[in-house]
Amino acid sequence: MAPSGRISQSVFDGSRLRVILLLDLYEGAQQQFLDAYELMRKQVASVPGHISDQLCQSIENPSQWLITSEWESAPPFLAWVNSEEHVETVKPMHSCVRDTRSMRYSILRETSPGQPASRTAASADVPVEPRVGDGVARHALTFTVKPGSESKVAELLAGYESPQAQVDEGTRLRRTSLFMHGNRVVRAVEVEGDLLVALRHVARQPQVRAVEEAINPYLEQDRDLTDPESARVFFTRAALPAVQHVVSDRPVPADLRRHALYYPAKEGQGMALARLLSRQDRAAADDPDNPVHSSTVFQRDDIVVRLVDVTGDLDLDPVASLGLKGPGKAAELERLLDGAAVGVEGSLETERNINRLLSHADMLPVTDRSAHS
Repeated sequence: MAPSGRISQSVFDGSRLRVILLLDLYEGAQQQFLDAYELMRKQVASVPGHISDQLCQSIENPSQWLITSEWESAPPFLAWVNSEEHVETVKPMHSCVRDTRSMRYSILRETSPGQPASRTAASADVPVEPRVGDGVARHALTFTVKPGSESKVAELLAGYESPQAQVDEGTRLRRTSLFMHGNRVVRAVEVEGDLLVALRHVARQPQVRAVEEAINPYLEQDRDLTDPESARVFFTRAALPAVQHVVSDRPVPADLRRHALYYPAKEGQGMALARLLSRQDRAAADDPDNPVHSSTVFQRDDIVVRLVDVTGDLDLDPVASLGLKGPGKAAELERLLDGAAVGVEGSLETERNINRLLSHADMLPVTDRSAHS
């Protein structure tokens, strides 16, 4: 049964996934690109969850190509595309391609020869229904800075002038929220319209370029934003995709506060932890007494970040704030969470450890900028 909360994004509905990659090749790079594609095709064929892929060339402009792939569901694709193996696999393509654009779609209906359009799902007994969106794309970036530089980096990231919100007729920056947890930085963005267009717009702004250059000496991963290859690899590794966004149907409270909570997973358990928190937030959307009004869960590898808009302080209801409401949920999280990384020993069922986890998970807010209408 679908929750009453409005969900604009989720990778956990069980539907098959169609990935579309549009590419514009440099002149004379066709054979090099084909060789790189053959290498990638052979490697991706053995990735769990991969079903098929196709390589297509435009009949109107031979420099334009299209790669489509089908996956059993979104989680195995995200695990692959965010892996170091994928970063290395696609490197040979970078020197061939002038521009790329990636799009991901759930397969909700399909038509087979001689058959009417039908629902599709991982199981015939589980219908896949369209999600209800709000016209906003959500994404985050995360990276680490050198220990000891945290306060300087926070100062730099909080001090720059906001870029112009209106990108073009159809795209607008709505909100940017930046948090830190120790030496880890997380920057979450909300965009009305085209996310890629907005990110490229922001990257070109002088004040943004200046602050990015200013933090370069403090980054643990070296980068050179004037080198397209270095910039591409950095932002690929920094991507922290949103795996679910849910909003309650309740009227929007006037006293909402935005928080980010950091949940380091045990090795290999990041997707399972994100799934647990997403399930909890869908339930919270149906609970009129839950202080969490909206939530976005971001996940990459074993890094899980939950961005929540909450009424009141987090510690007024730490169980609900952490997404642990319900019998056995703390024990489920305990099996997936790296307890040593968050300084929790023993059972999460105890009030002491719940409060300790909340204190550790609550990220330091650096800046939260909303565009004015």
